[in-house]
Amino acid sequence: MRALSLCLALLLASPAAAQSPQCAPRAQLLDMLAQSQQTRRAMGQAGPAVMELFAAEDSQRWTLTVTLRDGRMCLIAHGTDYTARDEAFPVPGTAS
Repeated sequence: MRALSLCLALLLASPAAAQSPQCAPRAQLLDMLAQSQQTRRAMGQAGPAVMELFAAEDSQRWTLTVTLRDGRMCLIAHGTDYTARDEAFPVPGTAS
């Protein structure tokens, strides 16, 4: 959890990232995601922020967002070829 919070803080604080995330009121971006038929597939808490992963079934598009305490939602990354996985990672120290 601390690693996720640290990564999120570094991402939002870095000069390059400060220029790239597109933020808007949460309701506005949720409407945009709904129009592209993306629904929430995962979420996690990162300090005061909430990370959410949205994806579409048919086109395999995905979008990673962060909702900030003030209600703004920011688009962090997006792409294609989303595949849901429900698999365990190898136990540390064992061959995979």
